Amino acid sequence: MKQYFDLKGQVAIVTGCSTGLGVQMAKALANQGANIVAVARRQNLIDEVAKEIAEEYGVQTLAVRCDITDTPNVEAMVDAVLEKFGRIDILINNAGTGAVAPAEDITDEQFANEMNIDLFGSFRVARAVAKKAMIPQKYGRIINIASMYGLVGNKVASASPYHAAKGGVVNLTRALASEWGKHCITVNSICPGYFYTPLTKETLDSDFFQQNARTMIPEERYGNEGELDTAAIFLASPMSSYVTGVNLPVDGGYTCM
Repeated sequence: MKQYFDLKGQVAIVTGCSTGLGVQMAKALANQGANIVAVARRQNLIDEVAKEIAEEYGVQTLAVRCDITDTPNVEAMVDAVLEKFGRIDILINNAGTGAVAPAEDITDEQFANEMNIDLFGSFRVARAVAKKAMIPQKYGRIINIASMYGLVGNKVASASPYHAAKGGVVNLTRALASEWGKHCITVNSICPGYFYTPLTKETLDSDFFQQNARTMIPEERYGNEGELDTAAIFLASPMSSYVTGVNLPVDGGYTCM
């Protein structure tokens, strides 16, 4: 019997793995047998996540503090993973931020910060992982977490730097897929819609956003915990070897209208 989504023995780095969607996706990969490297800036949180995943799923874990805006820090993180595991099979570029303000009031610093974290940060980690691990081993699965806001604009939450950065992630995904396909590395992105996380709960629970969801989302609801998991598992699978350069919306249909 073919196990299409078996990740046993593979090594997966998940950035932004201290809370929210990063932790959910890390657990989904661990459920399929992958060893998990939890990466974020807050050591105490990733230590807890790594411990919890190891105990719950029986896989090996590693918690590595890393600031993805710092190139030497990123390089050192990848070196630490290779020192422990000797390989890196999967990267989920999930770390990000979001500046919300009218475009005319966005400062240069806010725009630059968004680009540095969401776009350049994703590139920094992908570059280091590909160069040090995936290109030499001739195998890899890179999954960038973009956003449906990288595919469309919006009228309910002014966030022009976020749109620009995530739009950059969308086309960066295509560019890296084009370059690294010859090394048997696939590069895809997931473009989530509205999901509950500790950062979004207050906004999503507001009457204004609730009404917007009923109007703008064909499924008339937000994404539930776990509804990104299967997309991540699919794109991480060794069997998905002919899927690359794809930007997959998981948004309840928001971008189909």
